[in-house]
Amino acid sequence: MAFVLTAEEWDAVRLSLAVASRSVLVSLLPAIGVAVLLSRGRFPGRSLLDALVHLPLVVPPVVVGWALLMLFGVRGPIGGPLQDWFGVRLVFTTDGAALATAVMSFPLIVRAVRLGLDGVDPGLEAAARTLGAGPLDRFLSVTLPLMSPGILAGAVTAFAAGLGEFGAVITFASNIPGETQTLPLAIYSATQSPGGEAAAARLAAISFALAITGLLLAEAVARRMNGLLGRGR
Repeated sequence: MAFVLTAEEWDAVRLSLAVASRSVLVSLLPAIGVAVLLSRGRFPGRSLLDALVHLPLVVPPVVVGWALLMLFGVRGPIGGPLQDWFGVRLVFTTDGAALATAVMSFPLIVRAVRLGLDGVDPGLEAAARTLGAGPLDRFLSVTLPLMSPGILAGAVTAFAAGLGEFGAVITFASNIPGETQTLPLAIYSATQSPGGEAAAARLAAISFALAITGLLLAEAVARRMNGLLGRGR
């Protein structure tokens, strides 16, 4: 069958799923914290923080990859100590690919969570406060459940976007088969190889199917959670 994937192509699919999953796990909690800060916080520099958070959406991904290379490379201000003191190397590794993907998808989670949080009625939190609930209790019992559709939708959307990340990954983690060669990089390699059109078409079809599935799942999750919370969409 022409659509049967080779072992190398399956490696790219597996690696893409692993990298996208790890990137969401890395960025989810910090993204929730930043979203809460931007939505509810009032402090000098808030607009600047908002711009910095969304910067990966507007600059070329290669620039993000280059910045990570400068910071987390073996001679970088962060990567150097990690290598020397802890033996941790991120550049040209699967962990590095996950980090690059996390940075690129971070604004997507922040935006989705912030939209979910902005939809929470402040009166419910005020009512909980009058009943004696402290800030942490109000957040865990009132705010967090009501913003959960945004959290889940943001996580799924970031996962789907992570499957297609190319520029930041290839710049920071390179294109190493079995280590950092995710689906987009495998497609690129196939298009650069003589007779690689069939492999590129197979991988592109897989990538398209995964992306569509992820986006549909994000919408379904948001609708389901809003239904459970009694909010129509």
